[in-house]
Amino acid sequence: MFAWWSGVVTRRRWSVLGAGLALVVLGLTWGMGVFGALTGGGFDDPRSESSRAHQRITDELGDQGADVLVLYSGDGRAFDAPAFRQPVGEALRRLRDSPDVARVTSVYDAPPGTPQAAALAPLVAQDRTATYVLVELRGDGEDGKMAAYQRMRALAVAGGGVRTETGGPVAFLEKVNTQTAQDITRAELITLPILLVLLILIFRGLVAATTPLLIGGLAILGGFVATRLLAGVTEMSVFAINIITLIGMGLAIDYALFVVSRFREELAAGRAVPDAVARTLATAGRTVLVSGLTVALALASLLIFPQAFLRSMGLGGMAAVLVAMLASVTVLPALLTVLGHRINAGRVRLPGRRAPRRTGGEGGWARLARSVMRRPIPYALGVGALLLLLASPFLQARSGGFDERVLPPGSEPRVVAERITADFPGTSVSPVRVVVSGVSAEQAQRFAERIGALAEVTAARVGVGRGTTHLIEASFPGEATGEPAERAVRAIRGLAAPDGAQVLVGGQTAASLDLLDGVLDRLPWMALLMASATLVLLFLAFGSVLLPVKAVLMNAVSIGASFGVVVWGFQQGHLADLLDFTSTGFIEPTNPILMLAVLFGLATDYEVFLLSRVREEWDRTGDNTTAVATGLQHTGRIITAAALLLVIVVAGFASGGIMFIKMIGVGMIVAIVVDATLVRALLVPATMRLLGRWNWWAPGPLAAVYRRFGIRESVDDPPSGAPADRHPVGAAAG
Repeated sequence: MFAWWSGVVTRRRWSVLGAGLALVVLGLTWGMGVFGALTGGGFDDPRSESSRAHQRITDELGDQGADVLVLYSGDGRAFDAPAFRQPVGEALRRLRDSPDVARVTSVYDAPPGTPQAAALAPLVAQDRTATYVLVELRGDGEDGKMAAYQRMRALAVAGGGVRTETGGPVAFLEKVNTQTAQDITRAELITLPILLVLLILIFRGLVAATTPLLIGGLAILGGFVATRLLAGVTEMSVFAINIITLIGMGLAIDYALFVVSRFREELAAGRAVPDAVARTLATAGRTVLVSGLTVALALASLLIFPQAFLRSMGLGGMAAVLVAMLASVTVLPALLTVLGHRINAGRVRLPGRRAPRRTGGEGGWARLARSVMRRPIPYALGVGALLLLLASPFLQARSGGFDERVLPPGSEPRVVAERITADFPGTSVSPVRVVVSGVSAEQAQRFAERIGALAEVTAARVGVGRGTTHLIEASFPGEATGEPAERAVRAIRGLAAPDGAQVLVGGQTAASLDLLDGVLDRLPWMALLMASATLVLLFLAFGSVLLPVKAVLMNAVSIGASFGVVVWGFQQGHLADLLDFTSTGFIEPTNPILMLAVLFGLATDYEVFLLSRVREEWDRTGDNTTAVATGLQHTGRIITAAALLLVIVVAGFASGGIMFIKMIGVGMIVAIVVDATLVRALLVPATMRLLGRWNWWAPGPLAAVYRRFGIRESVDDPPSGAPADRHPVGAAAG
C-alpha cells in the first residue's frame, strides 16, 4: 500500500501541493468564519430532567431566563437615592426603547410597600448600595442574542458616577468567545517563534525546520474548514477551537518531525530521492497513519455522549488529527520530493558541536535500554510505584458544575456573578427552577411554601404561570456549583408532588447533577470503545496480542498520573497562584472525560513511534533485546524532540485565560513528559525484556489475520542466514 502511495505522491507532487495550497486559502477565507458558527453551550443531556424542565418552561411559559444581568453600584449611595435612581432610570428607559430588548425587570418597577415590590426586593444588595436588573433579549439563537447584547451594552451604561457592569449567560458566552480568540492569537505569537528556534536546533537547517510549521498551519486551517462544515449539521461548541489548534499544531509538528527525520536519514544513506520518499512512507508514514488513527479513534469515543460539548470536542479533535495525519503522508512527501536534497539547505552550525555520528544500533539510548533490560524487574516496579504515587490524589477527586470562574479573575461577567452571590443574600444568579404542571395557582403557591420551608432553601416564590403550569424559583446559599446548591436540588426532588401534578426540577445546579449522572452512565462504554479500538489497531500494526494489552494498561497508569496531578493542582489549588486561576474545589465532570480521550490517544502516540521501529528491527534481526535497544536508539532523540515541541505548543495554550483549558493543558504536559521519559525510556524496555519473544506472539488464526490485513510494509529482505520463523508458535510473521 505504501509503495503504491509513494508512487502516486511522487508522480503527482504538484497536484498534491496545489490541493494543499487550495485548502490553506479556503481555511484563511471561509474556514476562519468558524468562530461565528459555534455555540457556547452544549453541556446538557436533552433527555435529562433538567433539560426537560427547561423545554417545558420554554414551550408553555416562554423564555423565562434572564439573558443579561446589569449590576449598578452607587459608590455608597442608596439604590433609591435620587442621585442613584435617576441615571439608572434613564439607562432603563433606553433599554426598554431598544428593539434588541424584549423585557427589563428592575426593583423600580413597583411602588414601595406593594406585594410586587416585595417580590422584587431580592434585586437589592444587602447594604442597599447596589441593584441588578434582569434583561431579556430578542434574537434567534445564541448568535442573534449575542449580536443584540453587543448593541445594547452601551445603552445600559448609567451616568452620574454609577458603576455599570454586565453579566449573565449571554455576557458570559460573549466573553468566552473573545477570550478564546485572544488566547489562540497569544499562544501562536508566543509558541511559533520558540518552535522555529527549537526546530532549527533540532534539524540544524532552516528549510527542514520550517516544514513542520507548514504542516501544523495546514492542520489547523483544515480543522477549521472541517469544523465549520460540521457546524452546519450539528451543534459545535466554541471550545472546540482550542482543541483543534492545540492538537492540530502539536500532532502535525510531531508527525512532520518524524517524517522529515526519516527522509533525511534515507538521503544520508545514499538513496535517490524517490526511493527515500518511498522508504520514508513505508516506515515513518506507516507510523504516522497508525498514530493518527489511534488518536482519532480515542477522540471518537466522545461521540457516545449526548452532550453537544463533548461531541463537538470529539469531532473537532478528530478533524484536526486526521488533517494532520493526511497532510503528513500526502502534502509533506510531495514537498520532500520537490525539495529533495535541498531539505538540508540553510544549514546552521552550532558552536562547539559536531554532527552526530551514525552509531548503528549503539549509542546513549541503546545503552540506556540495555541497562534497563539487565534489571527489568526493579525498573518496572520502581516506575510503576512512582506513577501510582502521582496518581494517588485522584482518589480524592470531586465533581462539580461549570460557572463563571472558568474565566480569568476580574472578567466582568465573573465579577457580576461573584458580587451578586456575596452581596445579595436570599437570591441566586441561577436559582433552582421548578416547573409544576396540572395544578391551580393556589396549589402552586402551597407547593412553593413547602419548598421554601426546606432547610436547604433560603427562599422560594411562584413566578410566571399559564393555565395549569407554574414556575417556582428557589434560592440557596452560595454558588450554583456548590454543595449547598446540590443539596437544595436533591431536597426539592425528594418532595412529593402535589396530587395529580407533574414536577420537573431544572436550573444550572440540576443540570450539573444530571450531567454527572449521564457521564458516569456512559463512561464504561467509552472506556470499552477506546480500549477495543486501540487493541485492534495496535494488533494490526504490530501483529502481537500482548503488546496492545500492555499499551492499554500503561495508558491507564500514565493517565492516572496525569489525573492525580490535575486534582492536586486544580481541585486542591496548589497551582492556582502559579497559573492565575481560582480553584473551585472540584472538577467539572466533562473535563476528565475530555482529558481521558485526548490523553489516551497521546499516551499511545509515542509508544507507536517506538514500537514501529522495534518491530522493524525485530523483523530484520529476530533478536528481541537487540530490537528494543536499536529501536530506542533510532527513535530516542526524535521522540524527545517531538515531546519537547508538543509541550511548548500545549504550554502556550495552557497559559490562556480559560481555566479548564489550563487544566487540560497541564494534564497533557504531564502525560507527554511521563510517556516520553518514564514509560518510553524505562517501562517499555523493562516490560519488553520480561516478555521476551512473547512480545510478538499471536495465536494461529490471529496471525493469519495479521498476515492478510496488517498495517505493515517490509523495507528490507531478511538477512542471509536469518531464521525463517523468529516468533513463538502461532506468532505472526513479519
